[in-house]
Amino acid sequence: MNDQDAIREKVRTGYAAIATGGGSCCGPAQSCCGGGGGDGAAQLARAIGYDAEELAALPDGANLGLSCGNPVALASLKRGETVVDLGSGGGFDVFIAGRKLGPEGRAIGVDMTPEMVARARRSAEPYRERTGFDNVEFRLGEIEHLPIADHSADVVISNCVINLSPDKPQVWREIARVLKPGGRAAVSDLALLKPLPTELRGMVEALVGCIAGAVLVEETQRMAEAAGLRDIRLTAKPGYIDSMTNMNDPLYRKITESLPDGAKASDYVVSLEIDARKPLKCSCCG
Repeated sequence: MNDQDAIREKVRTGYAAIATGGGSCCGPAQSCCGGGGGDGAAQLARAIGYDAEELAALPDGANLGLSCGNPVALASLKRGETVVDLGSGGGFDVFIAGRKLGPEGRAIGVDMTPEMVARARRSAEPYRERTGFDNVEFRLGEIEHLPIADHSADVVISNCVINLSPDKPQVWREIARVLKPGGRAAVSDLALLKPLPTELRGMVEALVGCIAGAVLVEETQRMAEAAGLRDIRLTAKPGYIDSMTNMNDPLYRKITESLPDGAKASDYVVSLEIDARKPLKCSCCG
């Protein structure tokens, strides 16, 4: 098994534990990116911009607390559009997007963890019953190799997932490939303000918790540009990390304990909104 496969397996194992157990990827009572569902997940979602009406309309168990931003709001979705969610987990953003797209639109979630896909598919039936829309689906696949046709998506969204990939440039190339000319990407992710201490980069808990896999803010912009995306806007949301620490999330507490004396997680990591567009004519990305 090469290094990239080993990383994927760590992440897959961690998120399978959340999907099946409702809360643990790093040991008892631990969490991934705040994950675990319940009141804490709803509190986190409200803190990062989801409104109470959106959350109340979700199928039970769709919100696992794995968000670090609100890419659906960033995307300004329009009825009838086709949206692809990278790393869709329990279907949280797919179900919220589906309501905004209307019955003529389509929201497609892609996740590499079979347990997450199965969970999201189970939630799709109550979503259809509540909305009357048959406009969501969930596909098993890696975000580096999306099971999505070329030039088929109006919008690609992702919420706190790309940082987990061992081949981020390939993810951005895939985003460019599946977007229609003129399509847009709306991504919420974690990014670094400065390099992490060596001992923290090696922690499995930090990897699955979306921190050790993050890259510098300027590197994120370079990867999106190299993939052929343009009109790239990066907006830092530093309050997310402090919120997770203040909520006494066990994973973030453990990470903070591993930092140099006096340092905070928010000194190193920020929640980043990435808004970009595929040009109408793009020779570099097909």
